[in-house]
Order: sequence, then structure tokens, then C-alpha cells
Amino acid sequence: MNWEKLNKLVKDFNALGLNKVVDFDLFNRIAIVHHSSAIEGSTLTLQETALLINEGVTAKGKPMADHQMVTDHYAALLFVLENAKNKTPITPIFLKEINAKVNKSAGQVRQTAPGVCDDTKGDFRLGNVTAGSTYFVNYDKVPKMTDELCASLQHKIEEVKGNTEAIYQLSFDAHFYLVTIHPWFDGNGRTSRLLMNYIQAYHQQPPSLIFIEDKAYYIEALLETRRIDNINIFRNFMCSQHIKYLEQEIEKYNQRNKGISFVF
Repeated sequence: MNWEKLNKLVKDFNALGLNKVVDFDLFNRIAIVHHSSAIEGSTLTLQETALLINEGVTAKGKPMADHQMVTDHYAALLFVLENAKNKTPITPIFLKEINAKVNKSAGQVRQTAPGVCDDTKGDFRLGNVTAGSTYFVNYDKVPKMTDELCASLQHKIEEVKGNTEAIYQLSFDAHFYLVTIHPWFDGNGRTSRLLMNYIQAYHQQPPSLIFIEDKAYYIEALLETRRIDNINIFRNFMCSQHIKYLEQEIEKYNQRNKGISFVF
């Protein structure tokens, strides 16, 4: 796990003042929404995502559901970032609010044997679910496990202050454990990644994303971590993704003054 490299890149990133560059925050948010939505099936490109968010322009020939996923995800991200500024406690109610925003347009009201749950309100699932070969915990265990996760994260979130490695490790762990509990019928991945970004933003650190081209490795890391019960597998994957992101952004920034080759 290359934490030393991640620490150095975070310092380099912050030293360049990238977060103070005009429109960088907006670009960063668009990138997070694009990659996270694409992992869940959105067909919008990064450029189409930017046009939708910046100008409200829809992509010709693309499903309306994909546009709704992106705009809902963007609203949820803004909500998360604002709450990070306000140091909102991590509670099940807060997580439900995030999930409700993620599911605003596509959420369903579900009639199940134990009762009714409304995706648009962030209600925990009242039924058992699978994803591929993975069976998630019984629905009746979700409230208690989510309570315990929130209490643990809230206890640790101040303890990691000033320690870059500990901040990112906590955010990656929160991501893994929430998506593994799988509290909702829909939006678990997006909500878990937003919780990760919340912890990073809480400590004013550059946010992480999972690149759409690395989706297969992401799923493999989740499955293998669960299979052998070793959280370091997922931490290592996320560390490599964040290094990739920081290296790309630093390189693009450093290229800005290299000039233009005129052809006339």
C-alpha cells in the first residue's frame, strides 16, 4: 500500500493551490459525478455530464433516466459538501438524506412483506438483496449495523485530524463498510462513495473517485476484501485510484504554461 506516495502527492496538490484555481471545484465535482454515475450504468460522457450540469443541455439519444441519475447525484454531492463544511454528524438520518437525494427521480415506493419503504425518502430496505454472487446482510440487521458504523465513524472522524493517511484510510473504510451493509434497495454505491467524499471534505482534503475504466478492478477489490476478510485489499485499491487521480491533475496543471505550437 503506497501511502507514502499518496501523502507526497496530496502535499504537492495542496502546495500548487489547485483547489483555488477558478472553476476547479466545479470540474472536480463534475468528474466525481460522471465516474460514479457511469459505474452505476449512466451512458453520459464526461463532456455530456458537464453540459448537463453547467448548462442544462441534455445529450441527444441518451436515456432520460441517465440524465436524472447525474443531476440527482450532483445535488447529493453538493449536499454532502455543504454538510462537510458544517461538520454535520454522521448518523443514519444523515445517510438516509444522502440516499434520498441520490434516488430523488428514479426511486420507488416498494411494497414488501414486512412493510412499505420509499427510496425517495432514503428508507432502509425491507427485504434481502444480492448483487452478482454476493448476498448482503438480512434486512432486519441493517438498522443496528448502520447505527454501529455511524457511531464508529463519528468517534474516529476527529481523531484522524491532521493525519493524511488516517483521513483517507477512514474514508475508504467508510465506503467499504457502508456498501457492504447495503442498507438500501438502490443507490448503495453512490451513497457510499459520497460518504467517502464527505469525510475527505470534512478534513479539507482532495476528494477521491473511482475511474469508470477501472470498474472491474473496483468490483474485484470489493469481492476479494469480503472473501478473505482483509480490508487492506480495498484500501490498497482506493489508494491507487487516488494516486492516479492526483497524478493526472498535477500533470495537467503543470502543462498549462508549456505553450502552444501554432500551425500558421
